[in-house]
Amino acid sequence: MLKYTDLKEKPKEFLAATGLTDEEFQVLLPTFEKCYQFSSNPKPKATKKKKQRARGGGRKAKLLEIKDKLLFVLIYQKTFQLQTMHGLQFGLSQPQTNYWIHRLLPVLQKTLRDLGMKPERKGGKVSELIEATEGGANLSHGRY
Repeated sequence: MLKYTDLKEKPKEFLAATGLTDEEFQVLLPTFEKCYQFSSNPKPKATKKKKQRARGGGRKAKLLEIKDKLLFVLIYQKTFQLQTMHGLQFGLSQPQTNYWIHRLLPVLQKTLRDLGMKPERKGGKVSELIEATEGGANLSHGRY
């Protein structure tokens, strides 16, 4: 089962799996955690009955740590595997994988937006970005 603590010790594999170095991962982590906590605050429902299960009861979470949640969604974004295959890497069933993908993708998108790292979707604006003109071929005006 993939865990952040195991994968961070293998920098090449970490980069291949996530597209990020551990340092870049650490930059994303605090904002991701803040966005996750904000998104997981349940709104009180007036008609909902109080839970009967004691705190800590039930199944134990496979994606317990916030670092593992970020790792899970980054690997999914990079590889776009079948949910069954992605779940096998993290010890999750396909329905659990589906739940976590749909739970964490909006958190990752908000994290990237908050950090100003959301990708540009309009092709014409890409050539205006400073990153597009620094250190590489200018792909916006050439013909191939």
